[in-house]
Amino acid sequence: MQTGMSNANGKELVKVRDLVKYFPVRGGVLRRVIDWVQAVDGVSFTIREGETLGLVGESGCGKSTLGRTMLHLIEPTRGSVEFDGQDIFSLRKQALKSLRRYMQIIFQDPYASLNPRKPVGDSIIAGLEIHDIGTPQERREMVRDILRKVGLEEYHAHRYPHEFSGGQRQRIGIARALALRPKFIVCDEPVSALDVSIQAQVLNLLQDLQEEFGLTYLFIAHNLSVVEHISDRVAVMYLGKIVELAPRWELFEKPLHPYTQALISAIPIPKPNLERERIILEGEVPSPRNPPRGCRFHPRCPIAMDRCSEEEPDFLEVGPDHWVGCFRVGASP
Repeated sequence: MQTGMSNANGKELVKVRDLVKYFPVRGGVLRRVIDWVQAVDGVSFTIREGETLGLVGESGCGKSTLGRTMLHLIEPTRGSVEFDGQDIFSLRKQALKSLRRYMQIIFQDPYASLNPRKPVGDSIIAGLEIHDIGTPQERREMVRDILRKVGLEEYHAHRYPHEFSGGQRQRIGIARALALRPKFIVCDEPVSALDVSIQAQVLNLLQDLQEEFGLTYLFIAHNLSVVEHISDRVAVMYLGKIVELAPRWELFEKPLHPYTQALISAIPIPKPNLERERIILEGEVPSPRNPPRGCRFHPRCPIAMDRCSEEEPDFLEVGPDHWVGCFRVGASP
């Protein structure tokens, strides 16, 4: 079991404990389960109220699955997620529906998450209707207000998704998530499909809204520069497990896990006269259907030793609020 439970000051709004999500692989005429894809495998961490926890890693490492399982959009295999003191996996249907008002998600592709046959105002108002918030007139006023908050105009509520640019659609996705006045939002790669200039606008908008509404974010991305800009703490994920978690400045200035070091070495430096020594990882990311024994990173690790292929390192605190799972940095005795 991984542990990344913080002892630092601040109320812990979200607590993830030993979260596991396996997807079945079916085959044969009878479509029986023949194997399992280990998308998320024993992940634990906390998110403090009002902070942004960045979650980074290569494509396919389980980031989005982790975020959606936390919200119970995907059924977990085992483990628990507490939100504001309540275990969301143990709640009955009606209680979970009530709690979902305070936990929302912003999707990577806003167009795919919007109904193309409905004006965007109807998509935003749907959540208010489901949770029976306000009168019809009050709901329409709430939609107009939230559109203004995200930088759109009132008349945009009557337009259809195809009439907007990518950046505007993402603002609509943010508006829909904000309409219910949530406490916690999973941002699932919300800027990866946008142009760089639009990315900056959306990131600044998310930060302004966080300050105004007291929001807590899990910000999922594969772009470390984006994560460095917006996060308070950063968790690095590899093949279903978190391998390092630390405050942003410490992770980028003093990365300890060899995988984190390799990721950070690939970040371009915006100064022509400066160069960073690039760490090139050999081989491909193993399949989550058949992950390596021991440390999952050891087949690609430049400093792996025999022990790494036999034992899985514990995920322990090696400094104040800095957690690492690696034998080489003293995370395990």
